[in-house]
Amino acid sequence: MAWKVINHQIILDRPPYLRVRQEQVEVRPGQVIDDFYQVDLVEFAMVIPFLENGKVLVIRQYKHGPRKEIYGFPAGLLDPGEAPDIAARRELLEETGLEAPSLQGLGHFINDGNQGCGGGHYFYATGCRRVARPDPGDLEDFAYLELTPDEITQAIRAGQFAVIHHAAAWGLWTMLGQR
Repeated sequence: MAWKVINHQIILDRPPYLRVRQEQVEVRPGQVIDDFYQVDLVEFAMVIPFLENGKVLVIRQYKHGPRKEIYGFPAGLLDPGEAPDIAARRELLEETGLEAPSLQGLGHFINDGNQGCGGGHYFYATGCRRVARPDPGDLEDFAYLELTPDEITQAIRAGQFAVIHHAAAWGLWTMLGQR
């Protein structure tokens, strides 16, 4: 049974990136929670880029969340009204200079089961080839590695993919994409 939102109040609003709401929700008849928080974040798209040689282009960069340099795949926020597959292709081109003749979806998942916290659209691309110089923006300094699928799995086990979305994308590909 879906919970019923009785009332809500925005307690923090920093468009377009963040909104925090305090909700009063009825979880079942007669049981009300007065301070259930929801976090609205912009959705993102992520793409695992398989090169023509069968390797995957991985980005090594500093991420402030884990406060260290990590491995990851091209990803970024969806622009207002932008379709997830278009965002994935845009991020792939901006961050790596690659285009892909084939882009396949791996699914859409919410970040947090209770608070929401936005969601991710996961893709993999095959036959990627360089068509431009990467232009990741002024806040991002990237290094690039070409890794085999086995090397990516080893890097995840070693903790080099420190953001769950990137490790989850690889898990989705191993379950859904490679078969």
